[in-house]
Order: sequence, then structure tokens, then C-alpha cells
Amino acid sequence: MKRFVEGLDRTQSTLFPERLEDWIGEDNPVRVVDVFVDELDLGGLGFGRVQPRATGRPGYHPSVLLKLYIYGYLNRVQSSRRLEREAGRNVEVMWLTGRLVPDHKTIADFRKDNGPAIRKVCARFVALCRRLELFTEACVAIDGSKFKAVNSRDRNFTRAKMKRRLEQIEESVERYLHQMDSADRQEPSLARTTKTTRLKDKIATLKEEMRRLEKLEARMLGIPDQQISLTDPDARSMATSGRGSGMVGYNVQAAVDTKHHLIVAHEVTNVGTDRSQLSSMAKQTKAVLKADKLDVVADRGYFNSVEILACDEAGITATLPKPLTSGSKAKGRFGKQDFVYVAADDVYLCPAGERLVYHYTNEERGLTLRRYWTTACRNCAIKDQCTTGKERRITRWEHEHILEAVQRRLDEHPEKMRQRRETVEHPFGTIKSWMGSTHFQMKTLKRVGTEMALHVLAYNLKRVMNIMGIAPLMAAMRA
Repeated sequence: MKRFVEGLDRTQSTLFPERLEDWIGEDNPVRVVDVFVDELDLGGLGFGRVQPRATGRPGYHPSVLLKLYIYGYLNRVQSSRRLEREAGRNVEVMWLTGRLVPDHKTIADFRKDNGPAIRKVCARFVALCRRLELFTEACVAIDGSKFKAVNSRDRNFTRAKMKRRLEQIEESVERYLHQMDSADRQEPSLARTTKTTRLKDKIATLKEEMRRLEKLEARMLGIPDQQISLTDPDARSMATSGRGSGMVGYNVQAAVDTKHHLIVAHEVTNVGTDRSQLSSMAKQTKAVLKADKLDVVADRGYFNSVEILACDEAGITATLPKPLTSGSKAKGRFGKQDFVYVAADDVYLCPAGERLVYHYTNEERGLTLRRYWTTACRNCAIKDQCTTGKERRITRWEHEHILEAVQRRLDEHPEKMRQRRETVEHPFGTIKSWMGSTHFQMKTLKRVGTEMALHVLAYNLKRVMNIMGIAPLMAAMRA
């Protein structure tokens, strides 16, 4: 006769193993967390209360709380209240903390008060990966991704949103006033009195809201980027890849190793675009890897002439596509890429074979630009396909050869764009999956940076455990 698998009687007495050690296997990832933290010099990293105080109630050693947080982020448990519950019921956490159960306030304060030290712990593990020669190729992909802040879109205001909101309130007030005029023309009754009172209350509420928004607008106009967030003051409204969509959050930059997909360097910013991030992220990565040269791939959102020049001067080889910002191609005319530069003669050859010669140099927005054109355009048979002006002029930056080298590398290795996508988008997708739909739980740029460092540390730990195995990694940590 077929039967179901039966569980034990809940009233049956059972004997657990006498030691917690017997419940934790040799290949359990929690052992890696234990060894990693025990090998750290917590005092040197900047953690507080490493030495017990002479008076007062005994506190928890920072190693206990750090182990608890790393375990939590490895297992998608980021909340201090949930970590408190896990410490009282989870056998792995009991083994890790020695059956200590800190309250949620103590756990939360540890993360809040030791932000710089926690970020150094993340960097220390990256240094371990470098010592284990996991970054031998010195090639990374750089990208940014938007993460949600603890701030709804309704509690974030820009100039455009403030203007729309005030206009909506004014329209509502006008509508209610019109309804009051209509009510006044009706016969006196209890219904008319009730409706009039309700409309007056709504108008008073809206006028109070308008006064509040006007005060917020005055504060907002005094901020450099003219944007204000009420819940998280550092969060900013940012556009996302979806057309017409956006979120209030942070822009997280990451440099990811192309071989093992480990996050070498990361930075949390509240700047909504990537255009000014390339050189700083690349230089930070080069310093972390302690490499003489570094290859970097990025998407077109990072294309910035000054940033690419800074990378070249720092010994960093950047490969990324140039965005087509000119409308010439869309209108069926030749673009700058259709003109060939002849370095030996310092001229451009147009599609008709004419030579555009150098005329003068000027400076715009801090860039030194050289101007080229020819007088043969007026009689050219294909002028309509080139320009609507008297002649077609070409502008060349003084360091244009660096941008041409970037384009040449991209033409020779088009597979690098696929490599970039497969490399850097994987960690972002994984971490966002771990975070859940709300993403960050902390407020302000400084504390969000701490939270991101814990996510990056957990991601790198899990990757290296999969690459090397539990026992070899613990042996390397103790070496």
C-alpha cells in the first residue's frame, strides 16, 4: 500500500547533538565568513569598541556583529529586525555568533556607526582576490545602474514637477470654486449646506498645500541641482532605460573583472548620468589592481572626450562606442564619420574627393578646436547630401587622434560590446535580485554606500567560493 512520507510526532522528545559544531558541515559557507572576519585587524580598519570599556555594561565585540551582517547579506537578510530573529532560531547563526542574540537596535547602530570600516572590509576582500591572482588579465567592464532609494516619487520635487503640482492644485481650486457658485444658485437646504462646507474645507486644504509647496520651492531653488527629496535628502530623480520612466534613487558605478565577473571597484553616486564617471572609476580600478596598464570597456553613455583623454594619460586603454549626436544622418546627409582625415597633410577628404584644409583654431567649453573647410562646396554635385550652408565645415579636437584610436579598437574588436554586457550586467542583476523590489533600506549617500559595500562583499564572497571552493578559500585566508 502506498504511503506519504511521515514526519515526527511534535510531542516526541528528541536529543539534539551536544555541540553546534556537529550541525555545521565542513563545506558550509558560514565557515568562510567566520575565518574571514577572524583574520581581519578590526581595530586597524577603524571599527569602534574593539577593546572593552572599563566601566558600564559589556558590549558586543564588533567581530560578532560583522559576521552577522555578512551572513545576512549572503542570505538575503538585510533587515536588523530579521537578523535579530535569525540569531535566535537559525543554527548557522547560532554557531557563527556563539549563540549571542543582539537586539535589532544594536545591530542597526553597528552598520550605521561603522560605515567607513565596513567599506574597508569590502576592499580588503578585493585585495585578497588580487593576492589569489584572480585578476590576472587586468581587463574590466564599467557600467552604472539605478537603484531605488527610500524615497517615493511623490516626495521628490524638481522644478518641472513642482510647476505641474502647483498647476494641478490651482485647477482643483478653480473647479471647487465653480462648484460652490453652482451650489449658491440652488435653493437653501441641508444638502447645499453640507456640500458648501465640504468644498470650503477642500479649498482650505489645497491652499495650505500650495503654501507648503511654495516654501519647498524656495528651498529647492537654493540647492545647486534644484531638486529636493523629503525622505532621503541625498536621493535624486533619475531617468532609467524605459522611455518616459524613472525612479528616485542612486546611480551605482561598478568595474567588473571580465574573467571571473568579480566586482573590483564600485561607487555610489547621486548623479543621474555616466558621462563624468569613466576616468574616476578606471583610475580607482587601476589603483586597486596595482596594474601598470588596464583595459576598460564601457557603453556609449560614458563617451566624453575629456574623460577618455584622462584615461589615456593614466595608461588606461578605453574601448567604447561614440553616440551619434548629429542629426545629419537622420536627414540623409553625410556625417563627420564620412570624412577621412589625412594626418600627413592635416586635411580632411570629403565624399566627393575634395580637400578640407585647416583655417583657424578657437576654444569652446574648455576644448581647443581646429576648423577645416573648402570653397569647392558651392559647385559640388552632391552638396545637397552634405550641407545646407555655403560650405561644409569640420571641427577637430586637438586630441582627436585619441578618439580615433578608440573607434579603431572598437572596429577591430566588436565582440567587446557583447563581452561588456555579459560581464557587468550580471552582478547588477544578481544584487538587485537579492535586494528585492525596494533596493536600498538606508538613507543618505554615506549610509547607502555602506549598504552597497555589504552587497558587493557578499557577491564577491559567493563568487570566489564557487570559483575556488570552501576549503581552499579558507586556507588562503589563513595563509
